Amino acid sequence: MRIPRDDLAKVTFGVLTSAGVDAVQAGAVTENLVWCDMVGRRNHGVERLPILLKRAAAGGINCQARPQFTPLSPPVQRLRADNGFGHYAGKLAMDRACELASEHGVGVVGVSESNFFGAGAYYSELAAQRGMISLVLSNSFPKVAAPGGLKAVLGTNPFTFGAPRSNGRSVLVDMSTAAVAGSTVREKAAKGEVFEPGIAIDAEGAPILDPNKVMSGTLLPAAGGKGFGLAIMVEILGAVLTGAGVSKQVGSMYKHVDAAGNNGQFFIALDVSFWMSPEAFGDRMEFLAETIAGPDEPGHARLPGEARWAHFDESALHGIALEQETLNALEDLAHEHGVDLPWAQCRG
Repeated sequence: MRIPRDDLAKVTFGVLTSAGVDAVQAGAVTENLVWCDMVGRRNHGVERLPILLKRAAAGGINCQARPQFTPLSPPVQRLRADNGFGHYAGKLAMDRACELASEHGVGVVGVSESNFFGAGAYYSELAAQRGMISLVLSNSFPKVAAPGGLKAVLGTNPFTFGAPRSNGRSVLVDMSTAAVAGSTVREKAAKGEVFEPGIAIDAEGAPILDPNKVMSGTLLPAAGGKGFGLAIMVEILGAVLTGAGVSKQVGSMYKHVDAAGNNGQFFIALDVSFWMSPEAFGDRMEFLAETIAGPDEPGHARLPGEARWAHFDESALHGIALEQETLNALEDLAHEHGVDLPWAQCRG
């Protein structure tokens, strides 16, 4: 079933506020989840609403959080997120980083006392809409072994790089530093698919192919030492530097529902207008795009983010596609919290 964006946002916001989440945080979470579904990142969309509300009800997320910024230098600030929703902290941090960048050319915000914040691409897109290049980092609960190791020492530690384009379709590089993201493991398990060797190992170092058994083992880093090096970079900037939880100090979103996540995040925004005019930058970006993915190039080359924009266009035209399990869970939450379903009449 496809649902209009506004209808999905209305129900999501209604469920969050009816569950006791303050309106400001509920708005930020809603915008984030719906955008992820719009661009086809369903594993970071409203599929996450049940676990987010479960954590909020158990006290793992502060529904009335009051985050506080602390200036460290003219272009650098720290944000203590007060254990609120990571989606809210992330939006506050990216918005502030862009504000600082518009004044100083660069803006940097480090976040502590946060929680899972969803897809980093959402925040890079916020920056791209303002003509900014961005880098977004977040650490997470340990699931990944060091190369040659057997125990989990770091999280999947995603990072995102974003840059604006003159056509409004920003370049978005959004990736886990593990061989796969935790959400991919759950998706594979739900579809009954299996992994190839090199994704996860058991306590003896033997490969795990069954995604249902991955979480009892350990993920491997992407591209061996290269991916692990990037994961360390994320951990240092996102956690060690910001004062957030480091490695095993970070809580699991699913295992520790009543405990603060203590995640750390790091946001950098660069205002391209300090380097050249936005028009000149746009021309240079289009030259790069044409070089990589132009009509004269053999095969099917495309820039990172283009698949997301194709999903966005389809969702805008036909409505947002939700998997049946996700739709059922959303409707159950709506009924539980007394929220009307705009699409119910269409079904009838």
